[in-house]
Amino acid sequence: MVRTQIYLTEEERDKLSALVKATGKRQSELIRDAVDMYIDLANGSRRDSILNKAAGMWRDRKDLPDFSSVRLSWDRS
Repeated sequence: MVRTQIYLTEEERDKLSALVKATGKRQSELIRDAVDMYIDLANGSRRDSILNKAAGMWRDRKDLPDFSSVRLSWDRS
């Protein structure tokens, strides 16, 4: 692990101290958990942005088969 120093407001410090008491976890563990959650959220937002940009990218292509028909041909019924 890498040691990192951060500055908190008094309110943030007080609320973090309350969480330490409530959860029984160390302050450093709670901060790492919060950083991990933020990174996951940011990565999820990035992923969603990429997927949204890709949505419909084949919409105007005329050289592709009708996928609804293709899927129906796969049914075993």
